[in-house]
Amino acid sequence: MRKVEQMGEDFEPVMHDAATKHEQIIKYIEGLKIGSKISVRKIAEKLGVSEGTAYRAIKESDAIGLVATKERVGTVRVEKKLRDELDKLTFAEVVNMVDGDVLGGRDGLEKTLHKFVIGAMQQDAMMRYIDPGSLLIVGNRAKAHLCALEQGAGVLITGGFGTSEEVKTLANELNLPIISSSYDTFTVASMINRAIYDRLIKKKILLIDDIIVQPMQVYTLRSNQVMEDWQRLHEETGHSRFPVVDEWNRVIGMITPRDLIGASTGQTIDKLMTRGPVTALANTSVASAAHLMVWEGIELLPIVDAGRKITGVISRQDVLKAMQHAQRQPQHAETFEDLIWAGFTQDKDASGQLVFRGAITPQMTGRLGTMSEGVLTVLLTQAAYHAIQDMKKVDLVVDNMSSYFIKPLQIDSTVEIRPKIIEVSRKFGKLDVEMFLNGSMVAKAMLTAQVIEPA
Repeated sequence: MRKVEQMGEDFEPVMHDAATKHEQIIKYIEGLKIGSKISVRKIAEKLGVSEGTAYRAIKESDAIGLVATKERVGTVRVEKKLRDELDKLTFAEVVNMVDGDVLGGRDGLEKTLHKFVIGAMQQDAMMRYIDPGSLLIVGNRAKAHLCALEQGAGVLITGGFGTSEEVKTLANELNLPIISSSYDTFTVASMINRAIYDRLIKKKILLIDDIIVQPMQVYTLRSNQVMEDWQRLHEETGHSRFPVVDEWNRVIGMITPRDLIGASTGQTIDKLMTRGPVTALANTSVASAAHLMVWEGIELLPIVDAGRKITGVISRQDVLKAMQHAQRQPQHAETFEDLIWAGFTQDKDASGQLVFRGAITPQMTGRLGTMSEGVLTVLLTQAAYHAIQDMKKVDLVVDNMSSYFIKPLQIDSTVEIRPKIIEVSRKFGKLDVEMFLNGSMVAKAMLTAQVIEPA
């Protein structure tokens, strides 16, 4: 990972600047104790800012996981969840998910649950599956509620039932939540399972924030510096591309060797730089960053915060290495694309051309009982992707696609997909993809894609 450091004049924050006040509020919120209540009015009074500025900073704090809004409590400071813990739910999140009422143990809502157990068995057998940090999903069985709490587990009561005062008292003593939901056990279990599954998919999506080494020092230039400053920085670091920032450390340009062609020695950077550079936020996906850098033809991408202040940089090589690493990681959850493509097998015909075969399942159909156009598009693009992968180990992002659906496809039809690569360069690929049923063409697509080569 490229390391960079701040160059140029010393930067003293201007405390009356709106962006700086915004940062002040976020740092103030970070310093609050977990569970502290937060209000727009109190923060505005405490820090001497307008309520509008306080509101925007609190909204950003919510987006980055520093605060959360809880029913009947308000906005409170919470512990920021790391991305490697995204697949874990808190009891508070379960309450919101199932529209639940907290009957007891409210102080334990921020605890993380490690698994959930459905209490559809005798109590003695049930206890073998309950560990500390579990969530027991059960009906109106007060003894089971009591035993679960004694084992260190929370309880979710389905069917809208309540529990005894003894159970509520113990829940408050142990800080283990007792939650009641009007939904049935199957619906509740499905909701929680879906939430965990969605988080696993999010967890495997690589973000820029995951590949930036923190804390990162940033090599930058100021707009009032001159060509000699760029030369000195180039000799010290070995780098040739630098973000240009203003007095508030906000990115206003990029300077590269191409910008310096024909420049005189004393010219200031603001006369030479490329204005309005492409930037990205830390929560941008690495795949999006790769697409952006290839499409825009840039080698260095500045990473900024919500106030456009620079927080780091990534190079095209950093992005491609990260994507290579991500491909070697085990996949924990499947997306709709994975599920649609899972039933297709890969083969080659006598001429060596790739052929994919699979059946049209009921889940792939639309409202009229024929194959959905959306699913058909997924199959054609997946065939193109695998054809490119078979030829050279690169990733691609589809730029343009023209599809022709010639005949409707019925359930249980077995189809063949034949992708044909027309041309592949270092940056772009062109493919023709055809789908056949019993030797007759039923769909065809022509597509162009952006190729993202590994480092």
